[in-house]
Amino acid sequence: MKFTKIILALALASISISGSSQDQVEWYRYPAISPNGKTIAFVYKGDIYTVSASGGEAVALTANPAHDYLPVWSHNGDYIAFASNRYGNMDVFIVPSRGGEPKRLTYHSADELPYAFTADDKHVLFGAARYDMASSRLYPTASQPELYSVPVNGGLVNQVLPVPAEWVSVSGDGKLLAFHDKKGGENEFRKHHLSSIARDIWIYNTQTQEYKQLTNYKGEDRNPVFAPGDSVIYFIREDSNFNVFKLSLSNSSEVKQVTNFTTHPVRFLSVSQNGTLCFGYDGSIYTMGNNGISNKVDIKINRDFQQNPEQTVSLSGNIRELSVSPDGKEVAFIARGDVFVTSVEGAFTKRITQTPEQESFVAFTPDGKSLVYASEREGRWQIFKASRVRPEEPFFFASTLIKEELLIGNEYDNYQPLPSPDGKKLAYIEDRTTLKVLDLESKSAKTLLTSKELYYMSDGDQRFCWSPDSRWLLVEYSPNMSNNEIIALPADGSEPFRNLTQNGYDDFTPRWSNGGKQVLWLSTRDG
Repeated sequence: MKFTKIILALALASISISGSSQDQVEWYRYPAISPNGKTIAFVYKGDIYTVSASGGEAVALTANPAHDYLPVWSHNGDYIAFASNRYGNMDVFIVPSRGGEPKRLTYHSADELPYAFTADDKHVLFGAARYDMASSRLYPTASQPELYSVPVNGGLVNQVLPVPAEWVSVSGDGKLLAFHDKKGGENEFRKHHLSSIARDIWIYNTQTQEYKQLTNYKGEDRNPVFAPGDSVIYFIREDSNFNVFKLSLSNSSEVKQVTNFTTHPVRFLSVSQNGTLCFGYDGSIYTMGNNGISNKVDIKINRDFQQNPEQTVSLSGNIRELSVSPDGKEVAFIARGDVFVTSVEGAFTKRITQTPEQESFVAFTPDGKSLVYASEREGRWQIFKASRVRPEEPFFFASTLIKEELLIGNEYDNYQPLPSPDGKKLAYIEDRTTLKVLDLESKSAKTLLTSKELYYMSDGDQRFCWSPDSRWLLVEYSPNMSNNEIIALPADGSEPFRNLTQNGYDDFTPRWSNGGKQVLWLSTRDG
């Protein structure tokens, strides 16, 4: 099968065509204020920039096609460490804070992320899932990085802590390390997370080799930094929203809130030696002095395109899912988040959607005249139908007019549309754990299964299929994280489902066979 190349044009509406100046871009990440409080390093479009703490024109510190991020200042302000995937995975680099050629410090095949310089600025502390010392019984996993150090001049890497310790901050005398732990694989950007594996703040004494837990909050405590004098620690806590808090090392139970943002989470906290806080909020950078007032840092960036604004991109190798037309002459597929249809014979490909949001779960209708798919528009998954308009154009790949309409859109996420063989009904998932069937004529929907029968881990992990006569559905039944069962249930919900497997093994991917008289599925019962 051959796929044609397409032109992907970047939207230029907000960019001046006559120049490269881009004002108020407003998506700056990983800000870090310098020790003297005069300069802020931050990330924009995968490069490291510096700007005056009072705002102004930013200066590019790196300009590499690779992704550079997580800048960390040395205590004397002369160098900045950062992570970059210039050699395939994230390694630790160091660059003069006034500009220069970056120097690579780590070479391991695992990702390595810098957190801080040691107090004497001779080493960089970083997190990675590398091999432990021979005396350790722990074996690091990719989700549980441990703490290591590497000389700033290059050299042998040494393990500092054999436990997951992230966003490390070093006291002025180097005796204490503040960090947040990591008890599980929960995504660091997840909001409103309350569980026993939520992160907490700890202190490690490098002289006594003792750990002390400072917080034991039900939610997330992250990103600790020592205030000047090392008697107070600022950190980020989620109490309905992520904000900056502080505690005293002499009495860590007394926690005081510092910022009061309500809409978006505060991220990427740092502090200078004069006590100025710096953090990110809603894509912008803010500072806060001793007066307790948050000030937005106005930044201007003059930047050339690293790549041409229009590129020819091959779809080959980027196809994620597909659906074959009923007549076998067309294939619909998802590539780079859009819907395409290609001819089986020849090399004709038609782009069906062109949206900044992603499309997924594409399927042909039984008559081959329409496509159904889910699209993540307006902040949630909705189900759409695209149809050929002109009768004289029998194929999508050669159609000149295509009409799109919304089939299912409400306050919930709706995806995984699957038309019935008779074309009268549409099965789909609502709110991630509810299986519904929509009557396409009356527009009424019937609930067949709920969260009591379906278990959700990720989008698209529910599996079901129609019987040839459109009367039944085969579904993977999984009310919890244990084994899957295969159930059959009537599409009209007229009677309870029938468990076809009823065993302690995993049974999955059911299919109808022999005209609907038999059922096939995969099972782990024989290993």
